[in-house]
Amino acid sequence: MKKQAVYFVSLGCPKNRVDTEVMLGLSDHAGFTIARAPEDADAIVVNTCGFIGEAKEESIDTILEMARFKADGGRAKRLVVTGCLTQRYAGDLARDLPEVDQFLGSGDVDKIVGALRGETPRDGVSMDPAYLYDDVTPRLQSLPAYTAYVKIAEGCDRPCSFCIIPKLRGGQRSRAPESVEREVKELVSRGAVEINLVAQDLTTYGKDLDGELGLASLVRRLAGVDGMRWLRLHYAYPTATTDALLEAIADEPRVAKYIDMPLQHIDDQMLKHMRRGHVGKTSRALVEKIRARVPGVTLRTTFIVGHPGETDEAFENLCDFVRESAFDRVGVFTYSNEDGTHSAKLAADLGAVPPKVMESRRRELMRIQRAISRKKMKAMVGRELAVLVEGPSDESEYLFAGRHEGQAPEIDGGVFLALADGVKTPRIGDVVRARVTGYADYDLAATVEGTIAPTRMKRAPTRLPVISV
Repeated sequence: MKKQAVYFVSLGCPKNRVDTEVMLGLSDHAGFTIARAPEDADAIVVNTCGFIGEAKEESIDTILEMARFKADGGRAKRLVVTGCLTQRYAGDLARDLPEVDQFLGSGDVDKIVGALRGETPRDGVSMDPAYLYDDVTPRLQSLPAYTAYVKIAEGCDRPCSFCIIPKLRGGQRSRAPESVEREVKELVSRGAVEINLVAQDLTTYGKDLDGELGLASLVRRLAGVDGMRWLRLHYAYPTATTDALLEAIADEPRVAKYIDMPLQHIDDQMLKHMRRGHVGKTSRALVEKIRARVPGVTLRTTFIVGHPGETDEAFENLCDFVRESAFDRVGVFTYSNEDGTHSAKLAADLGAVPPKVMESRRRELMRIQRAISRKKMKAMVGRELAVLVEGPSDESEYLFAGRHEGQAPEIDGGVFLALADGVKTPRIGDVVRARVTGYADYDLAATVEGTIAPTRMKRAPTRLPVISV
């Protein structure tokens, strides 16, 4: 009997990507093949995002696009939709999207095989998400083997007023440190140079486990994995970033000097509206402490503009903070009014910031950051960097593309690499020694002068056929 082929679409954040990779692994383990295109699939899975308005629209558009491959005599006979959007709107989607055969929620990753076989109810969304994968769970990477995300916890207990994630993902659930370590070792044995730790709230890792285990101790444990070059941390919460964690980042050579910490705002009244649990003075002091304790750190953050209650003065306070702090990376989002959040109630009480004003503020904050970033890029000219080679550049057949320690996959800029005379052509996954020769707003140009660490991959990495928008 011919194996059934399944095609996956993964939308949203890296944490969602990990869920998709687990579903890929479970499907492969159950005997399905992975289709390289939707027209070649007997079943299609869309793992959705339901965090903010734009993500919801993108998810709906993608579902309808994939449904076309089931209609009009197409090969696909089953369409499964899973993830945060279905967790949030299960009943509405089941009513409004008759094209979909099966719905699963964000906590139903382990039910994917039953859904593909038509063995689960059409509305199979669990209302109390509790699933948490571990190192023995089958998983297929959709990124090249030299880099991987590892989800160390699921869910969140924070009361942030604008965020719907705790309702979609459930409460904090941390993986056992032994399980995380075994998964990291396995990924590194297959050629991973870079491990990216992710969670909804990374810095509260372990608080739900027995004993005194926390993120700092996990980081030190993982830093002992031979063969790994960069252990990168994403989504640190300001008030949970401890001195012990900063010491671990500073002390351990394999831990990337990189902290991804969404601060969201700096104005005291806005932080109160957002229910962040601290004031602007706390963030300012923390930024200073991080730079003092972790020399050379790359500090990335994100901000929300246009949240209910954001006055012109509050926005100017935020602009001043960005100028003063000179972050290495900044992302700016316009506020999305989400039903079921405290912020949505504030919008009704305080009035909403008009969309045009929100967008204007977003552009202004990014204009300020662009000038800061360009200045920082210019200051790197002449420096020698260790760069992870990711492959041929899209810009030129004579160049390669890569990233240095201060550039995370998928969200930061990169390094365009040329070869110095007599230097051997690098392989994908090599870590090379490169001298910076030029810069743009967010990217660098550099010349490869030699290889630091040859790749351990036996062949060039191939990306699984998964769309991630």
